[in-house]
Amino acid sequence: MLTRFLFSFAALSLFAIPAIAQNIPAKLAPPQDAPLVGKYTAKGVQIYVCTVKGGGSEWSFKAPEAELIDAQGKPFAKHYAGPTWEASDGSKIVGKILASEPAPQTGAIPWLLLSAASSGSGVLGGARFVQRVNTSGGVGPTGACPTAGTERRADYTADYIFYK
Repeated sequence: MLTRFLFSFAALSLFAIPAIAQNIPAKLAPPQDAPLVGKYTAKGVQIYVCTVKGGGSEWSFKAPEAELIDAQGKPFAKHYAGPTWEASDGSKIVGKILASEPAPQTGAIPWLLLSAASSGSGVLGGARFVQRVNTSGGVGPTGACPTAGTERRADYTADYIFYK
């Protein structure tokens, strides 16, 4: 009985943990005066393509493809090549990597801080920074690849935090 109670308590405690990383490395922090726009969970794929390099071939990152949802489970934005985030109100930002840190979880893509250039006047209008944290999966295939142009998709999840 006590074991069942402790297991139930532990399971419920996991759901109480916020979706945002608790220990974000300092080099991934935006400027302190950057107001928070929002925090969203992404689920999608990282796309890799087989490219010819020298006398062989290798896997190269091509683009992300993901949907971001808000805390209520409603769609917020699409994430695609650029890297670009486009909100359902039409506002969008394009990011550029400023800093990268290996993910604490094995087999996960790195955590990032990106600068952002925005367009549109919606929710992402004026956004200047994006953090990608709490990543899971998304790491590309390794070694030689079969045929140039072949694509592989690696499932991933992450939290994206937007700042103005």
